[in-house]
Amino acid sequence: MKPKKWSVYITRRILDPAIPMISKECSVIVANHRGRPPTRNELLKAVRDKDAILCTLSDIIDAKVMDAAGSNLKVISSYSTGTDHIDIKEATKRGIYVTFTGDILTEATADLAFALILATSRQITQGHELVTSKRWKYGWDPHLLLGSDVHGMTLGIVGLGRIGSAVARRAKGFDMDIIYHNLHSRNIQMEEQFGAKHVDMNQLVEESDFLSLHCSLNSESYHLINESNLRRMKNDSYIINTARGQLINEAHLIKALKQRWIAGAGLDVFEKEPPSPNNPLLKMKNVVLLPHIGSATFLTRTKMAEVAAKNLLNVLNRKTAIYLANPEVNPR
Repeated sequence: MKPKKWSVYITRRILDPAIPMISKECSVIVANHRGRPPTRNELLKAVRDKDAILCTLSDIIDAKVMDAAGSNLKVISSYSTGTDHIDIKEATKRGIYVTFTGDILTEATADLAFALILATSRQITQGHELVTSKRWKYGWDPHLLLGSDVHGMTLGIVGLGRIGSAVARRAKGFDMDIIYHNLHSRNIQMEEQFGAKHVDMNQLVEESDFLSLHCSLNSESYHLINESNLRRMKNDSYIINTARGQLINEAHLIKALKQRWIAGAGLDVFEKEPPSPNNPLLKMKNVVLLPHIGSATFLTRTKMAEVAAKNLLNVLNRKTAIYLANPEVNPR
């Protein structure tokens, strides 16, 4: 049998066709930790002398990991759209390609964001619990689980990029007014096509009935939503986060929910994942909490796996990656 040219470490067992695709050309080691990501020490040990790493957003890929991998490392392929878990500057300095899965998860994540808008405002999880716990005693009740309207309300979006725009398109089906704030450039296309209005951050939080976060995580956006912004929000408004947990100061959000500065929150992401067992959010009735499943449809995750594999193999074969996070890199 012809020896395989490259050695690859995959940090989690992801969906087919990724692993079979890579295995045709590479010697592959797939982490097997019963569903959990590798620990720091496990990761540092497993990447030694590897030509490529296929990681997920749970894996912190920094200079120490690159040191542990050694001079053979050519590409870090992330099974994700975001790359904030990878030190791209360090990888670029070392001539290592960093790839990601692009906009494949856009529609699935937008679906989930809108599901959270509906679930929080119409108390869907509370209704389900009421029925399944057999506490629904008297049939229809004129005062039972009165929620908030979605149709015709104002949706505020932080980050009107691919996912934010997809959420805005869904909102138009509910005849919602759309306002947004981008940290840098405006989205003229969405302004013209859907009447989205660009406003400053203060106006956004003050006027939104639903505030949905879709910006990337960086030093500028870290804890973008804090006590100052939360105090400005309407007391019958909701905040939705399907982007990154660190966009919100979670301690400040908990305070806002306890003191009813806002009506509720729908969260698919947290500052620490999973949240600690004593996190107050876990006991609150005015939240809907999900385990980071924005892209979790079979079709989306399968496409992501295929692209992650193609990115990795393309780099190893000196071809162009489909989605490259550091196009300025000078390869080893």
